[in-house]
Amino acid sequence: MSKSNPGRFFEDFRVGQVLRHATPRTVTEADQALYIALTGSRFALHSSDVFARGLGLPRAPLDDLLVFHLVFGRSVADVSRNAVANLGYAACVFGVPVYPGDTLTAHSRVLGLRETASGKTGVVWVRSTGTNQRGETVLDYVRWVMVNKRDPAAPAPEQVTPDLPEVVEAARLTLPEGLSLAGYDAELAGSADLFDDYEIGERIDHLDGVTLEDAEHQMATRLYQNNARVHFDLHAAQTGRFGKRVVYGGHIISLARALSFNGLANAFRIAAINGGRHTNPSFAGHTIYAWSEVLEKIDLPGRSDVGALRLRTVATKDRPCAEFPLLGPDRNPDPAVVLELDYTVLMPRR
Repeated sequence: MSKSNPGRFFEDFRVGQVLRHATPRTVTEADQALYIALTGSRFALHSSDVFARGLGLPRAPLDDLLVFHLVFGRSVADVSRNAVANLGYAACVFGVPVYPGDTLTAHSRVLGLRETASGKTGVVWVRSTGTNQRGETVLDYVRWVMVNKRDPAAPAPEQVTPDLPEVVEAARLTLPEGLSLAGYDAELAGSADLFDDYEIGERIDHLDGVTLEDAEHQMATRLYQNNARVHFDLHAAQTGRFGKRVVYGGHIISLARALSFNGLANAFRIAAINGGRHTNPSFAGHTIYAWSEVLEKIDLPGRSDVGALRLRTVATKDRPCAEFPLLGPDRNPDPAVVLELDYTVLMPRR
């Protein structure tokens, strides 16, 4: 019997199944520094211990999306090693901040299963939860992924499609303990625009672009210990649908967030991801651009120093965003659109 593990295929999943993921990860300052090197993120809270202490935190926490990717990476070997594509996210809530020295573990519960029309693949819904060494939740989210079947002739399981919320309720948004925005330095953060200055329906072109490089996106994905074959194995990819490696969709999310600094520099923390979808694949050589729209302004009970903005950020490949591309004339995503992300950020108030 082989001791090698090929990963789970669609027919290996069962609704209600709990998967405890391997490889705890103690995070370090080096992880944060490498994440900045690979994404160019400039948000002050995650870049400066001094800035973080000025807001009542013990030191700079890890970037929220780095936490997301590290928790996601724990789950790949058990959930999406044999994936065709990661399809979307929902109900994602960020919990307590993660600091260098914390150790992260994760587990997932299977929520739903649906075989696709081809009979060769199926969609798997899982809720993944990441915790620190004290058992505190750092992240809880749902994702769904299309996974290959080992045997296309295997019978389809009973279809179960979970009912997911469109938006994370304001009551579920978590503020770091001790957080105070009284001493927030907007000049050092990079923008004079605070919560009060944004309007619902406002659209922001983030202007800048960043070109994807094979080495960088693969190094980023390895940083998260995400071992999905589609991102690394060129030999296998050459016989696949695209004939080349696909960039991890999470890397596109991180680049879009980093680009959003130009226009949303004071969005200092991601509190929730309400939903998201990867509408087209990205490959090395594509240049990523992004734009954002303010969908909602949320007052947080008992807080006069901080509010929440619900945003939609759209990322494109090889197309600047001055015209805010989203849907084509047939209501299908514009071919240049690679990401649509609905998320909620925290921002200081005046």
